[in-house]
Amino acid sequence: MGYENLEELIEVIRRLRAPDGCRWDREQTHKTLRPNMLEEAYEAVDAINDNDMTHLKEELGDVLLQVVLHAQIASEKNEFTIDDVAKGIKNKLIHRHPHVFGNTKVNSTDEILDNWDKLKAEEKPHRKSAMDGISKAQSALMSAQKISKRAVKQGFEWPDEKSLYECIFSEFDEFKAACQSKDTDHMEDELGDILFAVVNLARWNKIDAEQALLRANKKFEMRFRKMEKLAEKPLCEYSFEEFDALWKLAKK
Repeated sequence: MGYENLEELIEVIRRLRAPDGCRWDREQTHKTLRPNMLEEAYEAVDAINDNDMTHLKEELGDVLLQVVLHAQIASEKNEFTIDDVAKGIKNKLIHRHPHVFGNTKVNSTDEILDNWDKLKAEEKPHRKSAMDGISKAQSALMSAQKISKRAVKQGFEWPDEKSLYECIFSEFDEFKAACQSKDTDHMEDELGDILFAVVNLARWNKIDAEQALLRANKKFEMRFRKMEKLAEKPLCEYSFEEFDALWKLAKK
């Protein structure tokens, strides 16, 4: 299998960044491209969620563009090249899959993941805390999931699901009490505790909280659009009772 198109893409980006290339492309930096990296990744996830392979192919191309662009910018400063990027991930994958590229024997996916974590820790001896290395750029919900999983790997886990529900209900009570005090900082703290506890509930049940919320967002948007089509007058003129009836109709 040849990779002519990949090589040509790398050359196209180099040409765009050349002194006589595109002014916009030449002005880009790692920092100016940060929003693009996030946006393209999320659009690729949207395509996966929609099971739209044509869209996914396009969006993966946009993600690849960001990778090649960042590598080109770095190569111009003699920091690293796209080949260095490929070499780094290749070596990492080989090292973390000794059951494929070595003689390690495994009997389950859990053992594979345990080996992965041990090898990752060996690669990063400078990390002293289980909380080190968690991205600060990802969404708060994704960070919460990562923090929760890291804590659990150290043995900090709920004894059963019942105790987790009790914690969530307790956090709701604490939030209600905070609301009575009208202390916005306290209210924010307690609401954050509710959200973090719910993320733990998702993790306990092997549900990705980020994906669950994305699905809820999409479902709400679809139903609201349906309400707009069903409405017989401007929505802003609806009473709560009318809204409730329209919502139930849209759900059908």
